[in-house]
Amino acid sequence: MIHLKNEKQLEIMRIAGRITGEAIQAGREAIKPGVTTAEVDHVIHAYIVKCGAKPTFLGYGGFPASACISVNDEVIHGIPSHNRVLKEGDIVSIDVGAFYRGYTGDSAATFPVGKISPEAERIIRVTEESFYRALEVLEKGSARVGDIGHAVESYCVENGCSVVRRYVGHGVGAELHEDPEIPNFGTPGHGIRIIPGMTICVEPMVALGTGDVYEMPNGWTVRTKDGKLSSHYEHSIAITSNGPELLTKV
Repeated sequence: MIHLKNEKQLEIMRIAGRITGEAIQAGREAIKPGVTTAEVDHVIHAYIVKCGAKPTFLGYGGFPASACISVNDEVIHGIPSHNRVLKEGDIVSIDVGAFYRGYTGDSAATFPVGKISPEAERIIRVTEESFYRALEVLEKGSARVGDIGHAVESYCVENGCSVVRRYVGHGVGAELHEDPEIPNFGTPGHGIRIIPGMTICVEPMVALGTGDVYEMPNGWTVRTKDGKLSSHYEHSIAITSNGPELLTKV
């Protein structure tokens, strides 16, 4: 069931979204060679709590941390660890949610650790730009889910990358994952129509290789099968009568 949000609910989601986006930026500032992913998670956790919110991911389905921090060929759901030390040339995807007064934000982005390779720069750029290609579709109005996915995948393929099809975007609100699912692939003109009142997460997960993935024995971390780099970019979006609004953009 799709839950449409009224203006009062959107006001709360704007606050949750702002906290989420700022928490990611706090994590970004903590990233540097020699820092562990657990230390980055601690910074994010502290920021969310300081804002009077709760980390949405902590305990969600048993997840043991406040942020998913995925490095290099890890696509999503990387578990922060004191043993995972970041080094020059790594790329780090941070995925965060902040729960505030009954509603959550959800956002992700991928960042460099120091100087990175041209290929690493490309996967980060293509992933982020594919999100904004999808946003352009939403700005035109009368979009369907298939239009969003087609915009993401076609841009990625044009730039020599692949989308990860096993995982998709989603609705967001009182729950972290609500209807509808928002795949990063699709057929134009097909799928549920996107209408005002909906709040959704568009989140390209993109790989330099085939996009085939597997889950690690820890039950969470997802990696590319070919070991090639992956990148993740996501915003919570409110669909309004005036067009899409990025709730987690700061």
